Amino acid sequence: MKTFFRLLAFAKPYPRFTVPYFFLTLISTFFGLINIAFILPILDLLFDATKSLEEIQYPEPAFTVEYFKGSLDYFTAWLIQNYGKSTTLIFIAAFLIVSNLLTNVFKYLALMVNIRLRTTVIYNMRESLFNKIVRMDVGFFSNQRKGDLMSRMTNDLAEIENSIIGALQVFFRDPFTLIIWFTTMFAIQWQLMVLTLSILPIAGIGISIISKKLKKESLESQQSSGHILSLIDEAISGIRIIKGFVAERFIFARFSNQGKHYAKVSRSIGYKRELASPITETMGVTIVAIILYIGGNLVFNGELQASTFFMVIIGFYKILEPLKGIASSVTSIQTGISAGNRLFEILDADIKVQDPAKPKTLTSFNRAIELKNIGFKYDDHVVLKNISIEIPKGKLIALVGPSGGGKSTLVDLIPRFYDPAVGTVEIDGVDIKEYDLHSLRSHIGIVTQESILFNDSIFNNIAFGLPNITQADVERAARIANAHDFITSSENGYQTSIGERGSKLSGGQRQRLSIARAVLKNPDILILDEATSALDNESEKLVQEALNNLMKERTSIVIAHRLSTIRHADLILVLDKGEIKEQGTHEELLAKGGIYANLHKHASETGGMIIE
Repeated sequence: MKTFFRLLAFAKPYPRFTVPYFFLTLISTFFGLINIAFILPILDLLFDATKSLEEIQYPEPAFTVEYFKGSLDYFTAWLIQNYGKSTTLIFIAAFLIVSNLLTNVFKYLALMVNIRLRTTVIYNMRESLFNKIVRMDVGFFSNQRKGDLMSRMTNDLAEIENSIIGALQVFFRDPFTLIIWFTTMFAIQWQLMVLTLSILPIAGIGISIISKKLKKESLESQQSSGHILSLIDEAISGIRIIKGFVAERFIFARFSNQGKHYAKVSRSIGYKRELASPITETMGVTIVAIILYIGGNLVFNGELQASTFFMVIIGFYKILEPLKGIASSVTSIQTGISAGNRLFEILDADIKVQDPAKPKTLTSFNRAIELKNIGFKYDDHVVLKNISIEIPKGKLIALVGPSGGGKSTLVDLIPRFYDPAVGTVEIDGVDIKEYDLHSLRSHIGIVTQESILFNDSIFNNIAFGLPNITQADVERAARIANAHDFITSSENGYQTSIGERGSKLSGGQRQRLSIARAVLKNPDILILDEATSALDNESEKLVQEALNNLMKERTSIVIAHRLSTIRHADLILVLDKGEIKEQGTHEELLAKGGIYANLHKHASETGGMIIE
């Protein structure tokens, strides 16, 4: 139950929900009890079992069932004597309508409190989960399926809302309702209620067995749902490859197999979940049958009034209803707990890259970036080892080398997307782990091979994450990035929506928007990770010109396939198998006749592209 109470913690402070819900439920249950009680005089009237006023004495005041029933009998007799049976029936029926109306009014108000509780908990959970995901280090996402994360934020939250939060209404209301009705029924006929209590535990054992089996299957169902979302995301993202390789049947078969598995598990869960209510109801009918036999004989023998016996039957059904609700909730809550455990796996995950306890603020970049004896590995796979570099302010540093050499990992250490396993990254002589992440990353601009854009307007994509940006600021950045002309020729200019991941734009246009975004940020340190490798020659020319504008008077670290990008670099580093094999200027490396010279030779044969 630890998970259950952790989920409830999202509703704090509890009194704002529990106190009004308790009192509204109390009042609603009280009027519901009155509704049933007022059926007694109606039955007595119909069966001609009412006594005359002379035969009845007003009972002495006391908080007992006898006093309540005695008062009811007295006023019924008084009404009959003064207004007649027909009019008395009208009075009682009218009072019954008013009482029932008040029952439902307070029941509705209690439901409104429950809805507030439900929406508050889900809102707080979704906000906490999204906030945690956004704050997680980049390495966390390497081990997570995107579809599974989406499933946790959608399907799992929905499961918690439907099961656990829905069960709260039952647990807040039904035990209290049971206490009231059991107390009332005990006061009327305690022997029959003892019989009821002796049989109910049998149903409880069956429900307990079902609940245990549900928990394991619920986890399997939620994992399968996450896998389905991953398959959908992969299919939509890779639709061109699927069609180009005529792989529709293959991808559909993968989806169909996972869908069948999910359906099979869901059926099993549904069968077990819905079994709780029939078990409880069957036991309830069995008890009613026994009560009918015993109570009927009491009526036959004159030991129990027919109207009172009728109220016992109604009261038992009033008891049976919350019992069924509790039984269903106990089984349903297991699926919610499984979903809750999956959410807490995210919420409890360690953030490996975060601000230090007493962070320093990087106000300006003045001298150099230094990487000292850097080592890095993913799990047990060594990616970088013994890397030492000094990057003076204002210089252009280029990284080249075969694929898998560690170039992208190396530049990812500078904005602290990862922390090195050994060694330090320093800016102006201070380990970047001592800076707060916001101030560190505010000095760094990044343009990657894949243009990461959002389904929003061109203006908002360029101004992304920056406050108080004007139209003039965005246009100036777009001109520097050679993007202004194609933007103004678009349907709505800077307010044109670019579609999912910029799907309405060409590759060159998307890259120029990424560059404009970096220009607007105006960073001291610029990281270009193969920013032109995926472009055609015409787009490359425009993008390269934009990059040259962007790199002016900035410290730039460039990973490039294009020779034109790095020919004039102040220092070129050749990485292979996680180590710096060569370093120097373009001319110095050609003179060495090593790895770089071979790459240059291939570049000459392939029109200027460095082949990995």
